[in-house]
Amino acid sequence: MILYHTSTLRIEKPDIYHSRPHLDFGMGFYMTLLQSQAIEYGARFLHRDETAILNVYEPDDDIEFFSSHVFTTYNEEWLDFVTACRKGLPHATFDIIEGGIADDKVFNTVDLYFSGIITKEQALDQLKYKQPNHQLCITSQELLDHHLHFINSHNL
Repeated sequence: MILYHTSTLRIEKPDIYHSRPHLDFGMGFYMTLLQSQAIEYGARFLHRDETAILNVYEPDDDIEFFSSHVFTTYNEEWLDFVTACRKGLPHATFDIIEGGIADDKVFNTVDLYFSGIITKEQALDQLKYKQPNHQLCITSQELLDHHLHFINSHNL
C-alpha cells in the first residue's frame, strides 16, 4: 500500500506532535491512498505561493497488532466521531483511523450540524449523497517511527 501526504515540507520522519488539534480524526499524521487527492490538496499551498511537496510512504504489511477503525461511509458513527474530535471531546481512540474527509462540500453540512442549524437526522440525510474521499490518520508515534517508511518526495 502506498500513502501520500502533501505539505510545504519534505517529511522523512513524520510525527503526531506537529498535528493541529481538533481535526476530523483528532491529532495524528494524515495521509491518503489517493494520489490525485493529495495533489489536489497541494493546490492550496500553490495558490498561496508556497511550496507544495508530495511525500510518499509505505507502511509495513504487519501492522494488524495496532488498533484500527475504518469508516466506510458518512454515517452516524462517522458524524459522532468527527464531532467529538473537532470539538475536543472524549472519543474512542485508535492507532489508525480511516475514512471520509470532512472536506469543503461535506464540512458545510457538518458545520450546520455543529451550529445547531440542522439536526443530526438532517445532516445524515444530506451526507448520504456525498461520496467519501479518503484519509488515513495515524495517531501512534510508535507506528510512525517503526512501521511507516518514507519512499520519496517531489515538488508539485
